[in-house]
Amino acid sequence: MKQKLLVVDDEQGIVEMVKSYFAQYYDVLTAYSGREALVRAAQKPDLILLDINMPDMDGLTVCQSIREYVTCPILFLTARVESSDKIIGFQAGADDYIVKPFDLDELAARIEAHLRREKRRQENGNVRFYGELAIDYSGRSVKIGGEEVSLSRKEFDIVELLSLNVGQVFDRERIYERVWGIDGDGNSDTVMEHIRKIRAKFAVYTMHGYIDTVWGCGYKWNG
Repeated sequence: MKQKLLVVDDEQGIVEMVKSYFAQYYDVLTAYSGREALVRAAQKPDLILLDINMPDMDGLTVCQSIREYVTCPILFLTARVESSDKIIGFQAGADDYIVKPFDLDELAARIEAHLRREKRRQENGNVRFYGELAIDYSGRSVKIGGEEVSLSRKEFDIVELLSLNVGQVFDRERIYERVWGIDGDGNSDTVMEHIRKIRAKFAVYTMHGYIDTVWGCGYKWNG
């Protein structure tokens, strides 16, 4: 199955040129505006080429809007770029910059390099270690000092969410929405009870508290 590229630019000529060049190698999705890009991103592209200067919603805003939900590389397309612009872009979640006008062969090499890097990250990133604690995200298991910790499905989902976002604070409402979904039939108090159980199970094997309470704000992972 071909990998998916999402090409976003309000200049139709650029989109069609890129699509024509890459169609034999990738499944090329296209969007001609920032708002259309938000819709196309739901098709889970493997890499996104994203124009910065678009009239309805610029690329920076699009990147910030989807970065929490899309882990694939995002390469900004721009007519010019200063160091300050790069810093803003990288802070928004960009992985690279392609300056217009660009050479298609060089663009192809950049895309291939990012996709190779992403493949290595995925292959090597299924297990993460936090001191004596190891999380196998594919196998959905947690071990501390080699001993497996028995977690329920929702308990593991909470550990996964927090541990994949080290240092980020999640309030109870946000955790509930991410783990149970907006249509869940409980409430955010459920999160507090699940975290209490996770901590109790971890405490059997370690003195280290991996989930910190940030008073008045929520919870964060302490690896």
